[in-house]
Amino acid sequence: MPKPVATSRSSGSATFSVLGSDTLITGDIEASADLHIDGRVTGDITCAALVQGVDSEITGAIKADSVRISGTVRGTVAAREIVILASGKIEGDVAYDTLTVEQGARIEGRLAPNGGGMAPAIGVVADDVKDAVPA
Repeated sequence: MPKPVATSRSSGSATFSVLGSDTLITGDIEASADLHIDGRVTGDITCAALVQGVDSEITGAIKADSVRISGTVRGTVAAREIVILASGKIEGDVAYDTLTVEQGARIEGRLAPNGGGMAPAIGVVADDVKDAVPA
């Protein structure tokens, strides 16, 4: 089965890919571009920067330089900069260099302020996530 891949909508040095609210992807996503996800993804995501829409759901690990969470994430998140908006919910461990959490956001997992040096927690969600934290 081929691996789903996000494609860029523009050419040039700055690229940005959008997965709309009607999109459902099952499989890992690796992109050198920035991603904006409004749909549902079941799989690990690796990209430069991730912006998650309010109604989107991600089940899997996220690795990026910067992450902005507005929807639901079930899995480990590892990034240099993480912003969790009031509507955001993370069920999994979070590794970061800088973290901003708006009032009303929910995190159910461990926090590690070390930019990704934390192994995933043992549990139902984390057991399904492989290579979730960068070395």
